[in-house]
Amino acid sequence: MNRLPLPITRRSLLRGLTAGAMPLIIPSRLLGDAAPSKRVHVGMIGSGRQAYHTNLPTLLNLKEVRVVCVCDVDRRRAEETKRKVDAHYGDTSCRLFTDFREALEMEGLDAIMNSTPDHWHVIISLAAIAKGLHVSCEKPLTRYLAEGRILADAAAKKGVVFRTDSECRSHSYMTRTADLAINGYIGNIRRFEVGVPMEIGKGFGDATPAPVPQHLDYDMWLGPAPEAPYSVDRVHPESLDGRPGWMRVLDYGEGIVTNWGTHLIDVAQLINGTERGGPVSVEGSGTFPPPESLWNTLTAFDLHYRYANGVTLDYKMDQPYLRVEGDEGWIHAHWNSPGGFKASDPKILRIKFKSSDKRVPTRGDKADFISAIIHGTPVMADAEIGHRTCSIGQIGHIAIRTGSKLEWDPVGETFPSNKQANTMLRGSYRAPWAL
Repeated sequence: MNRLPLPITRRSLLRGLTAGAMPLIIPSRLLGDAAPSKRVHVGMIGSGRQAYHTNLPTLLNLKEVRVVCVCDVDRRRAEETKRKVDAHYGDTSCRLFTDFREALEMEGLDAIMNSTPDHWHVIISLAAIAKGLHVSCEKPLTRYLAEGRILADAAAKKGVVFRTDSECRSHSYMTRTADLAINGYIGNIRRFEVGVPMEIGKGFGDATPAPVPQHLDYDMWLGPAPEAPYSVDRVHPESLDGRPGWMRVLDYGEGIVTNWGTHLIDVAQLINGTERGGPVSVEGSGTFPPPESLWNTLTAFDLHYRYANGVTLDYKMDQPYLRVEGDEGWIHAHWNSPGGFKASDPKILRIKFKSSDKRVPTRGDKADFISAIIHGTPVMADAEIGHRTCSIGQIGHIAIRTGSKLEWDPVGETFPSNKQANTMLRGSYRAPWAL
């Protein structure tokens, strides 16, 4: 298969954005009488564990969606995903690609589901945005904080639908917690506490170089990340069921501090009214594996944030939960425990909302994305919100690495008095990839 010649560069991206700066009008082929199915044509970019077991089945079961292509640098995974799509529709029309640039050129494509590793999120999403495609992108949105500002600005300027693919705003405990807190049923909010799971899996990974599988385009998998020898623990296991090792390697992601945190911190930001802003200071501590380890993301952390309104957020590795404390009570919402929804007074959880109360949307994550494309409704968490949520974990990570209490400017998105910390907001990219 011939590769398209050009990587995504800043110049080509800006040229694409300038050409289409006005908000998109949904094409008549999608919504008009001539549309054979009136479905949103979605391409699956990335077909790993999360895509195969979670994102794809949800999209296949939406009647307004037709999955028209799958793309993965691991051809074996792409082929397995195509078989799943074809079996669902009862035909073989789903196309297979191993280069996302070729997939984005597919005629009739309306949107993509970006389920690639974190270090690929922004480059692929920007390429899709520049072509006027709608994007749902896995969280955490970015590997580096500065990428998030570029991504959020590009999505807003082009006018496409962009959804941060977090499930948390569709979680019943979380949405009810938000409704109760936002409407003052526990008084004025004073403090949040967020827990995320302890690092999943034992050991620090095996970095012993191994032959690259014939079905994997490893150079393309690395993409903008530094050159490194292949090993199974660096990339992903052959099975689609295993948790991929790349999630614990700093070149490709920041581990649990952003991966899980972008679920639960998102709801805290929503309740606090800072979903498009952030805190003004951060400090904390954390533990990293031995320096020689392949899996080198944080194995424990304890972070503390303060917002301009005086509200504090404590964030740590523990269990997945959100606790909201007001001056008239508290609510504790666990992510996956049947008995994990508690309050200072059980009556709080049985409150019946008034018609005048504000309510957060309760659509499922993929349904929210497709509804926004078809009906022009806002998504629950767009690129700006997703970037701001991700940035909470990222500045916490930087505070741990510098060993300092850091002041944070949520408007300029810089550390006003720490040059070392500011250098950590950006990353470098392996040629020919650029941002």
